[in-house]
Amino acid sequence: MFLGEFEHSIDDKGRVAIPARFREELGEGMVLTRGFDQCLQAFPRQIWQLLAQKVSSLSLGNPEARNLRRMLFSNAAEVEVDRQGRILVPQNLREYAGLVEQVVITGMDTYFELWSSEHWRTMMVQLDTSGAGIAEQLASLGI
Repeated sequence: MFLGEFEHSIDDKGRVAIPARFREELGEGMVLTRGFDQCLQAFPRQIWQLLAQKVSSLSLGNPEARNLRRMLFSNAAEVEVDRQGRILVPQNLREYAGLVEQVVITGMDTYFELWSSEHWRTMMVQLDTSGAGIAEQLASLGI
């Protein structure tokens, strides 16, 4: 389970350290892809395979399903954690997410996200002003 928020530096080569407690969950490596809201999503391979199967089962006749496939698969990269606990974030993904100096890594239960510090602060402001909508989502779950 991926929980918490961590801030790490990204070096000139595009390497960023993954929190130690996250590394334990990655076992066989992971897949990194474009996320929503200008962040990156990192999936353990097992979770990625389940997601890929579900997305691939969507109808090719549906334009939104095709766009989802394009977004997830064409930008995906298999990455390994090195001996220092870092991953190499491909240049195209760094550019998309605006990862330059500081990266915020946020746990999302079955996967985690990588954000530029600036984009993450903006997202936090949006979340702070969206309390009522978030509460409605919880209520719809019976919580």
